[in-house]
Amino acid sequence: MVTDAEQPFWRRWQVGERVVVRYRIDDEHYSYSDALGELTRVDDDGVEVVTRRGPVSVPADRIAIGKKVPPPPPRRRRTPPESTSPEGDQTEGTSPG
Repeated sequence: MVTDAEQPFWRRWQVGERVVVRYRIDDEHYSYSDALGELTRVDDDGVEVVTRRGPVSVPADRIAIGKKVPPPPPRRRRTPPESTSPEGDQTEGTSPG
C-alpha cells in the first residue's frame, strides 16, 4: 500500500479543487506552461484542469510543480463610460471659449 508521503503531491488533490499546475512542454521557445482552474480528473495517468480556455490534460510524467489555489476574486462590474455628445465634451446650447 502506498502512503500519502510516497504519493506524488497531486495525487492528494480532489476533483473540484482549484489548482495551478506547471508542466513541461515540447516547445522551441518555452520549457513549461501553466494550467489554472478546476480539477476534473486526478489519477495515476495525471490530471485534467478546466481553464478559461478549456480543458487541459496533463500527463503525470510532465507535471513539474503545482498547488491548490483560492477561488478567483469576484468579477468587478464594469461602470459604463460617461455619455458625451457626438461633438465631444461640449453640451448642447453652449459655445466654446
